[in-house]
Amino acid sequence: MAARLPLRPEPRWLDEDQQVAWRGLVLGTTLLLDRLDDDLRRNHGVSLVEYEILVRLSERDGQMRMAQLAQSLAHSRSRVTHTIKRMEAAGLVTRTSSADDGRGVVAVMTERGRELLENVAPTHVNGVRDHIVDLADPDDFDALGRVMNTVADHLIAAHPEMEIR
Repeated sequence: MAARLPLRPEPRWLDEDQQVAWRGLVLGTTLLLDRLDDDLRRNHGVSLVEYEILVRLSERDGQMRMAQLAQSLAHSRSRVTHTIKRMEAAGLVTRTSSADDGRGVVAVMTERGRELLENVAPTHVNGVRDHIVDLADPDDFDALGRVMNTVADHLIAAHPEMEIR
């Protein structure tokens, strides 16, 4: 006699309106991020992830521990390490041992990285405005921000090791 698999509870299926909203979120997010990335690559030869790394570094006086950087981007350490290696080869960042304890690795933005960030930022901000901010009613955009912050808080609480700093 074959063992029976335990019955799974019936999922709480999305209703039609929820399904439409969910698919819009997935498609819109994918298209938006792809477009922002494409604009930066085409106009400046930098990816959206590389731009975000430069932004994070600029917000921390030009340097950050690699582990903190990965957390702030919600990316794996290996993905950030790979991207930083590419950026280091392009002269945008350097890596050094932590002055605090000598054990951690710190990414440091170079002058060339700072100049690139200053040149790239207007393209990125204009893209964000053109493709989402100025298309949405301000109340809807505020609501979207609140929803996505709630989602981020929920997912971080479920996995505290992902805490964004």
